[in-house]
Amino acid sequence: MREEKLRTVRTDVQVLLQEAQELFNEAAAATGQKAADLRAKGEEILDRAFIKAQGIQSYVVQTGKEIAATTDDYVQSNPWRAIAISTGVGLLLGLCVSRSCER
Repeated sequence: MREEKLRTVRTDVQVLLQEAQELFNEAAAATGQKAADLRAKGEEILDRAFIKAQGIQSYVVQTGKEIAATTDDYVQSNPWRAIAISTGVGLLLGLCVSRSCER
């Protein structure tokens, strides 16, 4: 579900940016009233992109809060298991870093 939502938003933003790029290319050649119309349309496209970005930002913040709460609940209910897992991960990362520094 999350990947699908992120993929949809990424596609929407890419489409909006392509529209804006085409509009700005057209506006570079235009003058007078047509340039003003194109500028207004460009501002509308950028506003839509900004709204999409705000939507994904709030979604990511909410998801992060849910993940943090779930992790906190797990650590509170299984403190020794959490310590063992974090020690194992730290050991593996330490081994990887030390081997990459030897090369």
